[in-house]
Amino acid sequence: MTDFRIGEAAELLGVSADTVRRWVDAGRLAAPRDEHGHRVVGGADLAAFVRAAAAAPEEHAELSSARNRLRGIVTAVVKDAVMAQVDIQAGPFRIVSLMSREAVDDLGLQVGSVAVAVIKSTTVVVERPAPHPPRGRTGP
Repeated sequence: MTDFRIGEAAELLGVSADTVRRWVDAGRLAAPRDEHGHRVVGGADLAAFVRAAAAAPEEHAELSSARNRLRGIVTAVVKDAVMAQVDIQAGPFRIVSLMSREAVDDLGLQVGSVAVAVIKSTTVVVERPAPHPPRGRTGP
């Protein structure tokens, strides 16, 4: 089973390490200490925590079959006569949406607006990152 250090868990969740530590201290997330005294979060525990958080209804959420909702800030809007491109930064993720200029105007989207990217797709590509070199090694 995979174990994650507090900083790694924080990166995966898109929060600070201090936030994860507060969740651990409050008993919301289990993080026993490893043989070196570092707190670690088990992969299964982290997945259960994320599932439980995702199951909680989002405040002001519309009823929808789409489950991938990423709240963020609009960082760019490029409009031409008919179409527009809207860039949203949702945590560490950049979402780019192409839509009609009329939709952008109707929604009042502009740089600095808060927006929710709702993603419904029939194709999802899943990748695994390349393995990290063992900790403590500095060279070959």
